[in-house]
Amino acid sequence: MSVGFQDNSNPGGPRRTGAAEDAAPADWSALKDDVTGIASEAVERGRTFVESARAQATDYVDRRKNDAAQSVADFAGSIRETRRSFEDRPNIAAFFDSAAEGLDQLAETIKERSFAEIFNEAEVVMRRRPTLVAAAGLTTGFLFARFIKASAQDMREMERRNRTAAPRRPEQRVPPPYGGQGARNRDFRGQDI
Repeated sequence: MSVGFQDNSNPGGPRRTGAAEDAAPADWSALKDDVTGIASEAVERGRTFVESARAQATDYVDRRKNDAAQSVADFAGSIRETRRSFEDRPNIAAFFDSAAEGLDQLAETIKERSFAEIFNEAEVVMRRRPTLVAAAGLTTGFLFARFIKASAQDMREMERRNRTAAPRRPEQRVPPPYGGQGARNRDFRGQDI
């Protein structure tokens, strides 16, 4: 690289001329092209990473969907159990039957479809019918609270039965440690003298 000479005739100061003046814009252009290339490659790698992560998450969810379907089916069975307490009220019993049937259908849907299909369908339903989604949320909350209350009552009843069924043993007197105040009037076996 050669350095240009100073032109003393220019009152503004030194000036570069020759190869250095031509090299500056070329270097800047090359640097700009390199940065653009690096940025494009980083963006492409980022997209690849995001797509790979999404594919792995979807694959994981699809593998676990049978477990989720079984949990939903089990919850439907619990609702059917809770329904038995409303035999004397046919309207409420019909509501519980309807909820259990809906959960059974949901379990089948989970087994048959991929996670992406289920998510997209749920999103469409939520946007079209927000009041239905709110009602379903309230219903689910009510059913869940009822289920927890029934389970808690069953546990309390079982604990009460266990307490009454267990034979009571007579209390055994344990002598106080030797040297204590209670040892003054007792012999070595802990018997009162």
